[in-house]
Amino acid sequence: MNERILKTLEFNKITEQLNSQAATSIGKELASLLKPSADIAEVREMQAETDEASQILRLNMVVPLGGIADIRASVKRSAIGGVLTAEECLDVANTLYGGRQTKKFLEKTEENLPILKGLAGRIMTLRRLETEINSCIDDRAHVMDGASVKLRSIRSSIRTYESRVRDKLDSYTKSQSKMLSDAIITIRNDRYVLPVKQEYRGSIGGIVHDQSASGATLFMEPKAIVDLNNQLQEAKVKEKQEIERILRELSGKIAEDEAILTENISVLAKIDFITARAKLGKEMKAAMPAINDNGIINVKQARHPLIPEDEVVSNDVVLGGDFTSIVITGPNTGGKTVTLKMIGLFTLMAQSGLQIPAADGCDMAVFDDVFADIGDEQSIEQNLSTFSSHMTNIVSILSAIDHKSLVLFDELGAGTDPQEGAALAMSILDDVVSRGARVVATTHYPELKAYGYNRDNVVNASVEFDVETLHPTYRLLIGVPGRSNAFDIAGRLGLDQSVIDRAKNQVGVNSESVENMIASLEESRRQAEADYEQAHTTLQESEKLRDDLIKAWQQYENKREDLYKKAEEKADKALQKARDEAEMIVDEIRHMKTDAQLKEHEWIEARKMFKEAQPDLSAKKSDKPKEHPNEGQELKPGDEIKLLSANQQGTVLEKLNENDYLIQVGIMKVQVKRNEIQLVKHKSPVTETPLATVKGSSYHVKTELDLRGERYEDAMGDLEKYIDDALLAGYPKVFIIHGKGTGALREGVKEFAKNHSRIASDRPGSAGEGGSGVTVLELK
Repeated sequence: MNERILKTLEFNKITEQLNSQAATSIGKELASLLKPSADIAEVREMQAETDEASQILRLNMVVPLGGIADIRASVKRSAIGGVLTAEECLDVANTLYGGRQTKKFLEKTEENLPILKGLAGRIMTLRRLETEINSCIDDRAHVMDGASVKLRSIRSSIRTYESRVRDKLDSYTKSQSKMLSDAIITIRNDRYVLPVKQEYRGSIGGIVHDQSASGATLFMEPKAIVDLNNQLQEAKVKEKQEIERILRELSGKIAEDEAILTENISVLAKIDFITARAKLGKEMKAAMPAINDNGIINVKQARHPLIPEDEVVSNDVVLGGDFTSIVITGPNTGGKTVTLKMIGLFTLMAQSGLQIPAADGCDMAVFDDVFADIGDEQSIEQNLSTFSSHMTNIVSILSAIDHKSLVLFDELGAGTDPQEGAALAMSILDDVVSRGARVVATTHYPELKAYGYNRDNVVNASVEFDVETLHPTYRLLIGVPGRSNAFDIAGRLGLDQSVIDRAKNQVGVNSESVENMIASLEESRRQAEADYEQAHTTLQESEKLRDDLIKAWQQYENKREDLYKKAEEKADKALQKARDEAEMIVDEIRHMKTDAQLKEHEWIEARKMFKEAQPDLSAKKSDKPKEHPNEGQELKPGDEIKLLSANQQGTVLEKLNENDYLIQVGIMKVQVKRNEIQLVKHKSPVTETPLATVKGSSYHVKTELDLRGERYEDAMGDLEKYIDDALLAGYPKVFIIHGKGTGALREGVKEFAKNHSRIASDRPGSAGEGGSGVTVLELK
């Protein structure tokens, strides 16, 4: 970029603002040297750097850059053998400390900052050098006594000599006070002296080092302390030599790390420079633009960065998509030139790695060159008029532009005959557009209002003017050419209407039609903006209502789940209590010494029912209440049902009345209400087969046979008889209880079942049926 465009668009004011944001002198130096880049990769890299620093600022954190100084000259001087001062050595130590703090801060930050963390990784800490300097020099750049053993000894002797000199002089001030102008001890030529009256010069004796302006007072070193003062001066010379030796030693150590220190200062300068760019962006409320090389500029709510925030008007600017050129018309002081400069300045800022004051989601293009012809540049020395000055500049611009250029024309064709100027302006625009450059031009010529309608890639624009207040609004209207407001303004200012009407008659029909068309476009635009605002407000309200409904529904769901959970916990506690009580009762019955003995598998079955007697509460969590299933169906003996309270299946034995049933669940017979049971399926019809029966027999056969305790032969006989009885009773299966024991009875039962023609199968009992102590026989 040429220096002329930077000055024309006032880019130097941006760098001044950037300079004030830098924390170090080396950062300020980089800020002052900032220039736009035409390399898109470099521009994107700089924008990414600024964005990373902006992330830190958004978290209300600050990169610690305090104490860092420009030590490049000092380091270079030490490298060629020079001895640094204590102040210079202290600057090196402080810079090392500042670099260490910066490195620590960036590396420990949890944010994703690859560029800044990469820079931090290049900083070398050099703790040894930092410690050595700080052990010799204090915060006031004073070489401390502990810098060396010799320096400590020398300064101790200096304090001793000074004390002895003062004691001697104190005795003079007390005993010879009448000979002194003031009873004080002072210093002349680095030696302690007394202010002696002129007339007592001989009485005191010694060396005169100075006298007052009047000559009435002599500053004398008494003879008695001359030797002590000499010893004191010798000690001070030794002190100075030792300090110089210490500083020379420190300078040598600094010189050894010259390359590291130079690299550190370079990295720290860049980090400060990047941070300053982010700080400036935050102050401007700027956003990171997406960078492209397609010549596309698309910014929303763009604000000129050099206009105060309480005065600037934001505008939307689009260039390079559907059109490559914008022709802005409108009244003077309406904001045309400000808009022109803003577009150019945004381009320079974006290509310098700076964020631009606009809304998020903006796009900026990278141009090889930005050209501008702005302002009145007439030159008395060169004898050029305004028009000639503009033409000279435009000629140089036209000789250099190409498709990678951005061209800004302010009042194109002005300063000459309007008709010729308008024709010249259109011809110049045609030439620039044909080369593929991006163009923004402002003009007063009405002929250019139709230019955008007759050319491809060109669009009209205008700055809005409020006829009611007679003031410009500074709003840019793309797609609407500026209309003349002369008649309206004259009427508002009180010009007679008849005069205005006669003036209107002087205007051509075509011109009047164009003005009416522009007025219609403006009205349509205002209506569209009003409709958009209303639609936007409605959308926001709808989104808020939706969010509120979602939140309320989530709260309802959470509350419902909590209630279900509490109900389950309450039910679990009640069931556990009932289960514990039932277990206790069963244990008590079992240990009672009565003749009524229950079988082992009956106890197992009872316990199983107690453990499984828990309602399925999850089924009750459905969104809608369900009606009781099969509640209206009539149940008959033999129907399979489900006992809802115990979640167990059973069989209907008998219908006692309209609402009561006797059912069997496992080995238990229970009387229940109709609404406590649910039909699973009706009893399957059974084809009756004629069976031989014994007339007059009226005995009852159980579904199980207990063989425990019997001899093998007796047990097999009882088993054979029992199977015959069970077959006669029509049982589908029976339970043979033989116990575990030696297994002889179990094997005998299995062998018997294998050889019996009416036994379909045999199997061990399940856990609820008695386990291996029971064999279940399925009968044919």
